[in-house]
Amino acid sequence: MSQKPVEVVNIVKHYKDRKKGLVTAVKGISFSADAGEIFGLLGPNGAGKTTTLRMLATILEPTDGTAYVAGHDIITDPDGVRSALGFMSGDTGLYGRLTAREMVAYFGELYGMKGSELDEKVNAIGEKLGMGEFWNRRCAKLSTGQKQKVSIARTVIHNPPVLILDEPTSGLDVIASRNIVRFIRSARDEGKCVLLSTHDMGEAERMCDRIAIIHNGLISAVGTKQELFEKYTTDNLETVFLRAVGIDETAEIA
Repeated sequence: MSQKPVEVVNIVKHYKDRKKGLVTAVKGISFSADAGEIFGLLGPNGAGKTTTLRMLATILEPTDGTAYVAGHDIITDPDGVRSALGFMSGDTGLYGRLTAREMVAYFGELYGMKGSELDEKVNAIGEKLGMGEFWNRRCAKLSTGQKQKVSIARTVIHNPPVLILDEPTSGLDVIASRNIVRFIRSARDEGKCVLLSTHDMGEAERMCDRIAIIHNGLISAVGTKQELFEKYTTDNLETVFLRAVGIDETAEIA
């Protein structure tokens, strides 16, 4: 059993495509992430970031290898994994007919909360995120930023030690993105392990304590920003990425 909040061990994912045949989306990657850390998976669309995070969240089953979330094996103990993590993507996917409060309470019930415990947890998180203004408004009527707060609340209602965030700011306006960034940093400061995927170099540089560069289903480099700068003799994360994956920096963009 791993002592790390997240430990990924040689994880692989194949799938069948009608046109391409057998595709290997993730080609045997390994990494670990610590408590009180924002660990970023940085790479372009199609690099394998989302597939990796979905395997960790037990949404997809790996073809080979395994991973541990808060000590729970994603293959042999998926229920334990789900109880120990909160998963959020850029797509809020809220039920439009439920109010913000009902939405958060529903997820609390899914995690086994009920009665006064549920009410206390729901009220506390609503107050923490400043949701009083729209607490009893249906989700279909909420603004983008308000929906994002509901999504945050339902992700952390059970106080998980591990958060998995798949492109959480994608498509959001400046204010909504700022709410997400504040939430991610506060979760890290509370000692949670935050796993974040992004294709945005600036976001990765600003937010992540360590970064894993992922390209074509493989991890090309891992380290703090400073470690990566020193290894690839640059102070620019885009240059780090290009050098790590072996792309000619001087080549014309097609």
